[in-house]
Amino acid sequence: MIHLEKVNYKNVWDIVDLSTFESQYPFVASNSDSLIDAYIAVTSDNACAYPFGIYDDETPVGFLMIGYNEAGIESDAPEALKNNYSLWRLMIDKNYQRKGFGREAVRLALAFIRTWPHGKAEYCALSYEPENTVAKALYQSFGFEENGEKDGDEVVAVLKL
Repeated sequence: MIHLEKVNYKNVWDIVDLSTFESQYPFVASNSDSLIDAYIAVTSDNACAYPFGIYDDETPVGFLMIGYNEAGIESDAPEALKNNYSLWRLMIDKNYQRKGFGREAVRLALAFIRTWPHGKAEYCALSYEPENTVAKALYQSFGFEENGEKDGDEVVAVLKL
């Protein structure tokens, strides 16, 4: 059964060792970089991060990170990230792609967000490279809509919570 587990001292190296196909490197940050971003967020006064391993029973198959107020650590962040949740990172290991794990992980992430772990918010935001048509289709299937903002070169999409 697919489930999320908080990244901790017991599973961190299993999560860091997960990787995508080389052709996907431009679209996905490494899990070690993501965990550094999580640390920066949780040590700031304005933001929060929730890093999770994505598991199929006992097997780690991916990584997901939910953020709150990412704008609190980025001065030029899109407006949609201010005081809202974000699906900050999502990756499925190359050995487990095309099995529905990404779709289920997004569903679980949205369920977690709707428990309001950092308080109520209006939106869940995310961003992706315009060339990443797989991510765009996945997020649109959940109702995320591009809002015209950019996060660097990435397109921003939001879902009303």
